[in-house]
Amino acid sequence: MSTSTPIRRVAGTLAALQLLMCTQIPMAQAAMIGTPEVVAAEQHQVDRQQLLQMLENQEVRKKLEALGVDRQQVEQRIGSLTSAELAEFNRQLAEAPAGGNVLGIIVLFLVIFIITDMLCATDVYTFVRCINR
Repeated sequence: MSTSTPIRRVAGTLAALQLLMCTQIPMAQAAMIGTPEVVAAEQHQVDRQQLLQMLENQEVRKKLEALGVDRQQVEQRIGSLTSAELAEFNRQLAEAPAGGNVLGIIVLFLVIFIITDMLCATDVYTFVRCINR
């Protein structure tokens, strides 16, 4: 009989610990993901990849270098664009004439740089004043 008391204590302690462990596990929340959400997430990635591929164009690289804009800086800014900004950017590129596509890309990059400078996210152009100060 004396051996069953320590076993009961250990069993009781283990049962209490098991009960405490079960209460600590968070409950999983499952929900259906709609098709529009999946498509929007994929479109965001596609838009970003299209812009990054445009940076591979030799004419675009030369023009950005001539303007003194670093390619890594452009890639970082493309990475920080929201889905709406990426969609608008790609829409404007699609509407641009084929011959002016390189010029359109460069102008759009410059506009993005100016906007991010105005929002105090970067400091590329000295003539652009931050509106948040």
